[in-house]
Amino acid sequence: MSSQGQRLFDLLPSVYRVKDAQLSLLTPSDAAQLLLLQSTAASALTADQLQQLSQLEAKSRGPLQSLLMLIEEQLAILAEDLDQLYDDQFIETCAPWVIPYIGDLIGYQPVHGLAAAVASPRAEVAHTISFRRRKGTVLVLEQLARDVTGWGAHAIEFFKLLAVAQSMKNIRPDNLYSPDLRNWKAGGYMDTGFDATAHKIDVRRIAVQRGRYNIQNIGIFLWSLNAYSLTKVPATAVDASGLFFRFSPLGADMPLFNNPVSQGPDVTQAALPLNVPARLRRRVLCQDIQNGAGAVYYGENKSLALYLNGTLLSPYQIRVCDLSGEDGAWGNLAGAGSLIAASVDPQLGRIALTSAISPLPSAGAPAPQLQASFCYGFNADMGGGEYSRVDSFAVPPEGLVFPFPDKPVPPNLPRYSTLQDALTFATTVSGEAQVAVEIGDSSVYQLNSADSPGLQIDVPAGVTLELRAADGCRPTLALGGEITVSGGAGSSLNLNGLLIAYAPASAGAPTPTALVHVPNVSTNQLSQLGLNHCTVVPGLALAVPGSAITQGSPQFGGRPTLVAELPSVQVVIQNSVVGAMQVHQLATANLLNSIVDACEPTLVAYAALDGNSGGGSLTMQGCTVVGKIHATLLDLVSDSIVWAGLVQNDTWAAPLWADRKQQGCVRFSYLPAGAVVPRQFECVEQGDGIPPPLFYSLRYGDPGYGKLWPSTDDSIRRGAEDGGEMGAFQFVLAPLRETDLLTRLQEYLPVGLEFGIFYQT
Repeated sequence: MSSQGQRLFDLLPSVYRVKDAQLSLLTPSDAAQLLLLQSTAASALTADQLQQLSQLEAKSRGPLQSLLMLIEEQLAILAEDLDQLYDDQFIETCAPWVIPYIGDLIGYQPVHGLAAAVASPRAEVAHTISFRRRKGTVLVLEQLARDVTGWGAHAIEFFKLLAVAQSMKNIRPDNLYSPDLRNWKAGGYMDTGFDATAHKIDVRRIAVQRGRYNIQNIGIFLWSLNAYSLTKVPATAVDASGLFFRFSPLGADMPLFNNPVSQGPDVTQAALPLNVPARLRRRVLCQDIQNGAGAVYYGENKSLALYLNGTLLSPYQIRVCDLSGEDGAWGNLAGAGSLIAASVDPQLGRIALTSAISPLPSAGAPAPQLQASFCYGFNADMGGGEYSRVDSFAVPPEGLVFPFPDKPVPPNLPRYSTLQDALTFATTVSGEAQVAVEIGDSSVYQLNSADSPGLQIDVPAGVTLELRAADGCRPTLALGGEITVSGGAGSSLNLNGLLIAYAPASAGAPTPTALVHVPNVSTNQLSQLGLNHCTVVPGLALAVPGSAITQGSPQFGGRPTLVAELPSVQVVIQNSVVGAMQVHQLATANLLNSIVDACEPTLVAYAALDGNSGGGSLTMQGCTVVGKIHATLLDLVSDSIVWAGLVQNDTWAAPLWADRKQQGCVRFSYLPAGAVVPRQFECVEQGDGIPPPLFYSLRYGDPGYGKLWPSTDDSIRRGAEDGGEMGAFQFVLAPLRETDLLTRLQEYLPVGLEFGIFYQT
């Protein structure tokens, strides 16, 4: 009986309570059993005993006591309703169904809520009330842009940058008609979101991004690329001198990005360059390093850190300069007598050690061990990185996971020393149905020795094996050969969070069939091959300096990176970047939120093992494919872009070609001209007068790789099923974030002013 019902019953005279108890249906044996159950702890009672206790307690009550219980239940409902009516007056405590009504009462405009800061409608309505007090200020516009999009943002009132005769009532001493040529920042940030130089008036409309500098104009600058960290990655040596290095594990030039410093939940000061994920500039980093221990960009857990032989270099040991030039002859190198240990070029991603610090190998000294922590730019969580991937693990963290390198407990000896040994140990010793080998750092693992140029993975029957990077890591597997995958009946292999590239031990080594290979041998009964958050470098590797190919370009464009010869295997690729694929015509391939890059639109991206006939049944959702596709069946193609074409006298009937057209569907996708596909729905086909997709870059390694320009026609940029963009970054929903921003800015824009959105990355 509830406490309230008991209190009501206790208020009755005892004579009525005694008479009511005499009318109970409880027998003497039931009373004894009830007393026994009540004397026993509730945690010690079984489910049947708890049910029996409840029934006996009900029988022990008289009719008057039972009536008071019913009255109490109704009183409790009424009291709860009255309390909820009071709570519903406040956004913090109201019921979920009340939130839209309070929002409508204060004029809140609902948005899609894609960014984490605006995902909760309750919090958004509550923030709207506080934003009302700051309505019309540039800082609230900046905070709205940051919170609604989830990107770096900065708002500028362009009237402050007009080169006009100033009023004596509002003098702006920093707004000089002629820029100060002694101040490098004036030129370095000109025409960017942090421009501080004066400009002549621009009468074109800012709403269509034509004009900027006018009295009624406000600019919203967005940095839509993200800065992704890599921690203590071995720098890639350029030559045998031991002096020249690149940050990229693939040995290509790459710009470094700033790891943005948070402005906090509320924007109280305008964003600075250090608050947005922008490219690191030479002069900015140089000025910062001169601050020594007070540096903002340099240091551990910041944008850049260098470790020489395991020791963090002091900012005073580093010089920032332009290291352009031919490899081995970079400019602006520090002299032999200099106290500088390393020269850094953040715009090219290069490092040069001083010869006095790093003697040449011929002098008998060991080669220097140079590691770097830095940030690179990319559009989304795809292809591996030090972002959270726990939800994608095939083997849960609490499952059987073998760390690599091994972490034995003293005095035990390591169980394995190489990655090949770790995989063999995990599959032969564990005896479990699910097992994982987890690489616990972001290092580069050279798997290119003469006796073992790759990995041989054999999964026992009925076992799921996962080779993955630990959450927060992105290791690089540099293969001299290929990863050969086989298994017993019902087995599967999953690769997660890895960067896989071709790196032969010596020049002239034979090129592998693919980087990931499922051979068709009699003993191979592998059921599934999965790639999740992986990069299998398109073109196998990036071109090395001195070759006939431009540095940083694909070294073997068009060569397959994944070959599945087994008829029964299912290939599943999610959130990954891969090169060309060859899949047996009886196998299946399922791709989600991924890029398949043959390196040129006229090369083959997907086909059978001969590179010409139809590959296995193909499903693509939210994918970008660069290259021709020939499949036996396009089971489903949705929200995707196929960027392909034919060369003169091409043997292919079409750049996108399905043998079976009576089955399958192609929907909300961009198709090349003349595509031979099943029935279409809401697709855009290449042709005269049809706007094509506009990419920032289609070269792997560039920060804007696979990303669509905001100026791409809305038939493509907003042509996906959910109103987002077609292609691999459909899940980012960038157009919907932009729509949310337009909705919220209209609400807080001062009367008579206009705004424009400008993408900085």
